[in-house]
Amino acid sequence: MVNRIVPLVLLVLLAAVHAQLWLGHGSVAYVQELREQIDGQNAANALVRQDNERLQVEVNDLKNGLEMVEAKARSELGMLKPNEIFVQVTHR
Repeated sequence: MVNRIVPLVLLVLLAAVHAQLWLGHGSVAYVQELREQIDGQNAANALVRQDNERLQVEVNDLKNGLEMVEAKARSELGMLKPNEIFVQVTHR
């Protein structure tokens, strides 16, 4: 009787380990899903990093030179220098 219980217990333990491997919290599918989420987050981080670098360059330009300030004022605020005439051309 004891000779049959030990292999049965071992088979049950093996089945439990396999169930955890294929269906549980650390399963193969779960790990693959986490890897896909990590890849997506890395891609999003790369885009944000590029935006941050672009903004850092713009901040440095604003700190170091007046040309960028003047360009921003003209394009975003519509400011003019004294004695300038604003002309807007629209196409139909």
